Amino acid sequence: MRRGETAGMNAAADLRVMSFNLRFASPDPPNAWPDRLPVMTALLRREMPDLIGTQEGYFSQLRDLEAGLPEYRWIGTGRDGGSRGEFMAIFYRPERFEPQEFDHFWLSDTPETVGSATWGNSNRRMVTWVRFRLRGTDTEFVFANTHFDFADPFHTNAGNLVLSRLRVFPPELPVLLVGDFNAAAEAPGLYSLLTGEEAFRDAYREASVREGPQGIATAHGYRSPHPGNRIDWILLRGPVTARSAAILTDCGEDGQYPSDHFPVTARLDLSASA
Repeated sequence: MRRGETAGMNAAADLRVMSFNLRFASPDPPNAWPDRLPVMTALLRREMPDLIGTQEGYFSQLRDLEAGLPEYRWIGTGRDGGSRGEFMAIFYRPERFEPQEFDHFWLSDTPETVGSATWGNSNRRMVTWVRFRLRGTDTEFVFANTHFDFADPFHTNAGNLVLSRLRVFPPELPVLLVGDFNAAAEAPGLYSLLTGEEAFRDAYREASVREGPQGIATAHGYRSPHPGNRIDWILLRGPVTARSAAILTDCGEDGQYPSDHFPVTARLDLSASA
C-alpha cells in the first residue's frame, strides 16, 4: 500500500491530495531553490499524490517541477497576472482526471481584478479552482487552492468571500479547499469561520488515521519538527470522507528540507457520504 492507504477503499474513488507551500525561488544558500528542487522532486515522486495544491511557486519553479514530474499537468496563473508573481497552482494526474472548467479570483473587494488587495494586505492573495471529472466515471469534484495573508481584517473578509464563492457549487458536488491559511488550526477566528456550520470539515481532524508527528508547526523555517501551529489545511465539503492524513517531515540525506513548510496530505474517499 502507498503511505496513507486504507484497506477496502474503492480504487476508483480513492483520492490522495496534498497541500504544499513551495517557498519562493530564493537563490540564497543554504536553502536556495537549486538545492531544494531535487529533494522536493524526490519527495513528490515517492508520494505521487493525485492532486497537489502549491503555494508561493514562481512560474520558473513550476516549470522545473513539471520537467521532473512528467506524470502531472498543472493549472494556474500568477497573482500579478499571467506568469508574474506567485502561483496557487494545481498539479493533477491527467490519466485520472479531466478538467471540466477552472477559474481564479482575488481575495479583495474586487475579486475579478487581477492583483487586487483591499483589506490591508500588502501581498496579493488569490484562489485558483478546478472542477475535475474522474476519468471513466460520472464523478466530479472541485479542487480549490489558496494562500491567505495574515490576521484581520483580511481573514474575516477573505474567509467570507471564499465561502460565498464556493457555495455556488451544488451540495452534492464534493469541494476540496487546500492552502496555507496563515492561521492556527482549531483556533478561534479564521479556522472557526471556515469550519463552521454548513462550511467545511478539516480532513486532518476527520481522519481516523493520522501518520507522522502531531502537534507540530507545518511552517517550520527549515528546522526539524517542533511544536507549533498547523497552518496548512485540507478542508472538505459534501460527499467526501477523509480516511487518513499526514504531515510529511521528510528531508534529504544531507538534512536539506524541500521547503520551509511541511507538505500535508489526506487520503479521501469520494464514494462515501460525510
